[in-house]
Amino acid sequence: MTNNEDLELLDLVAPDFIKTLEKRFKILQSISLMEPIGRRVLADDLNITERGLRTETDLLRKQGLIISSKSGMSLTKTGSDVVIRLTDVLADYQGTALLEKQLSSKLGISRCIVLPGNADKQHRVVDSFGRRLNQLLGTLLPTGQSMISVTGGSTLAQVARNLSSDLSKNRQLVFLPARGGVGESVAIQANSVCAEMASRTQGQYRALYLPEDISEKSFESLQKETSIKSVLDLIYRSNVVIHSIGTASVMAERRNLSSKEQSVVDSGRAVSEAFGDFFDQNGKLVYKVPRIGLHVRDLDRIEYVIAIAGGESKANTIQSYMKNAPHHTILITDEGASKLILRDNPLK
Repeated sequence: MTNNEDLELLDLVAPDFIKTLEKRFKILQSISLMEPIGRRVLADDLNITERGLRTETDLLRKQGLIISSKSGMSLTKTGSDVVIRLTDVLADYQGTALLEKQLSSKLGISRCIVLPGNADKQHRVVDSFGRRLNQLLGTLLPTGQSMISVTGGSTLAQVARNLSSDLSKNRQLVFLPARGGVGESVAIQANSVCAEMASRTQGQYRALYLPEDISEKSFESLQKETSIKSVLDLIYRSNVVIHSIGTASVMAERRNLSSKEQSVVDSGRAVSEAFGDFFDQNGKLVYKVPRIGLHVRDLDRIEYVIAIAGGESKANTIQSYMKNAPHHTILITDEGASKLILRDNPLK
């Protein structure tokens, strides 16, 4: 029998067991997303009494799944492993699998992975994106060498810190910046994200030391430079691309658009941005930043395309961009964004 059938059988014979399992799993899950967290805040988040929560957390502590400190409750290594494993076990039973299928159908892409929580309110949700990405790459990547192009941004900078050296077992990973600099904080530029991913996975990385918005004439000259040309050649040979999806207003500011360019973006009512392209709610291209590196159109020929974005605030942004995404895109997102996207198409 499948995990789902096993759980349905247990529910038939011992329904209280399943309810207890789900309740304790929800507590562990919430702690993982907000740790360290105090009992009062957690009780409010779960909508249960502090007294009831204390009974459960005392038991989980005795089982070695959580620890307490002055800052609040956190998961132990065992607790973290249990959350990861139970997430998969309970996915079908709790309807997550159906949610993922409905979301991928509505967005017109091959696959969606929906993780618990809302990144707008729970800062650790983005960490869970990173752990799930690590797991996904572990199943997708072949042995041998893989070229992985990565964009920048705060989401991917946080995601990068959650990759592990397990990925490099029998593999030679090379991380590449999908684009040049963007005038933003060095810590969230593509070069920095690549370096962090390489460090965490014990892989390699190559940097692209040039701005993405230089003039065409300057680019013609620079691309002949051996160091730049060699990196660009590798980027265009990537078999994996990992990218975030930006909110148009935020990215317009981050890219330091001129007043004229900003006017075009505003008048076109841009909602989303990816790879320098700004799209409106219907997916129509509003403005294209002249850039060096990968474009949205290049993604069609890349074997694995993984987009990462979450939080209720990204619901419209995701829908806007996905009208241009290649069909084989895999989206890693959260319940906050997915349920808002599907609000006109609720679970049956």
